[in-house]
Amino acid sequence: MCKLLNFPGLWGIVTGVSVFLSLWLIGWLFLKGDTFDMDAKGKEGAFESRLSNYLDIAKFVLGLASGSVVLLVGSTTFHDGRIRLPTSYASPLFLLVISIICGLLFMVFETLNYEAYQHKSKAYTRIKYSLNNALGFGSLACFCAGYVWLIIIATA
Repeated sequence: MCKLLNFPGLWGIVTGVSVFLSLWLIGWLFLKGDTFDMDAKGKEGAFESRLSNYLDIAKFVLGLASGSVVLLVGSTTFHDGRIRLPTSYASPLFLLVISIICGLLFMVFETLNYEAYQHKSKAYTRIKYSLNNALGFGSLACFCAGYVWLIIIATA
């Protein structure tokens, strides 16, 4: 247990999971109703353009987050193993990785839920709606928090 507390990325993981769970709980508590229309005003197919916009935003955040992780970690491999990233970078890097994971899951679940909704095979329920919101906004929040944390560490 003591080794786990000394793990350099622990607070990044705790922060990322806490952000996601908090957003899911907030979404769950503030949503009224049990099922929802994904299409605006019940107009069939209205959500498709929004889905495309949401997926584009998620792809943009994923590209920035994954590029940052690759750049930071990859930059240490070209120095014959003599230079390593400071352990203080572990937590913000984990936040960026959690941002990537949440973003990927958001894209998958949003698309799957819309497909199921279009085919009338499964309703868009409160739990699905709050999960999609938590994954999407959690991805963005973890990305922003990870970058702010990196800036603080790099300039301190």
